Amino acid sequence: MSAPLRTYSPARRRSATVPIANHAALTVGVIGAGRVGATLGAALAAAGHQVVATTGSSGASRARVALLLPTVSRRRAVEVARAATDLLLIAVPDDALAGVVADLAAEGALRPGQVVAHTSGAHGLGVLAPAAAAGARPLALHPAMTFTGSPDDLSRLPGISYGVTAPTDLRPLAARLVADLGGVPEWIGESDRPLYHAALAHGANHLVTLVNEAADRLRDAGVTQPEKVLAPLLRAALENALRLGDDALTGPVARGDAGTVARHLTQLATIAPESVEAYLALARRTADRAVSAGRLRPAEAEPLLGVLDREQSRVAA
Repeated sequence: MSAPLRTYSPARRRSATVPIANHAALTVGVIGAGRVGATLGAALAAAGHQVVATTGSSGASRARVALLLPTVSRRRAVEVARAATDLLLIAVPDDALAGVVADLAAEGALRPGQVVAHTSGAHGLGVLAPAAAAGARPLALHPAMTFTGSPDDLSRLPGISYGVTAPTDLRPLAARLVADLGGVPEWIGESDRPLYHAALAHGANHLVTLVNEAADRLRDAGVTQPEKVLAPLLRAALENALRLGDDALTGPVARGDAGTVARHLTQLATIAPESVEAYLALARRTADRAVSAGRLRPAEAEPLLGVLDREQSRVAA
């Protein structure tokens, strides 16, 4: 039986995460008590800021608030915005963000001088235009981390990067907030936000899919605990890729082993045809990178590319 979850107390982490000296604590409200909002709210409280209100009507949100923000009252979004006299943190899904900001502005819940920040990676300052029109100061503050909504997330925050887009006059405050959260700012241009977010989603979200695809195929091959097989291999591959770049490429594609890749594709087509297109796309991109990096000579790549092209034509047909 697993141990019960303990209620999170900001005081427990205050010695590890403290606000920058000589800066007054901010009065903060959080709209969106999801995994990101609840965690960042708890981290800001641990840094000495006063988190006064949050939203959260679903059962999961109420549980997160009780766990991570036990002394913070749950209110309607408009009430949270009005209570957040210094900083309003909006942590809602990307596609909901524009509507939330527009509704708050229409309700007169935002005020001049108030910092209105969102945690979306895909959006910049444009989505906060209604807030800026009301005199609020817009800020995009995206943590480059995946969250579970548990206290364990707080231990992962120190040292992570935040994709920050801010007006010039707000950069010092943005840098302070990131430092209070234990992070490092990466300044992202407004027009570069979609590319920034695409890179993170491609790396993190698709990595989860790739790992689970590999685990499923190992189960198909009779491996009962694929995670034990994959864990040391994937950890080494990730560490090597981050350290060495394309020089970390290994395996049949990087070697130009056309026969091996052909056998892979034949077996996948029989056992897991839904995996063939993803394998083809990644094998082709791996081959291109291996050639560009000088890991695979173009002449050696030709038989391999021929196998990939033939299988792609078969799939398309």
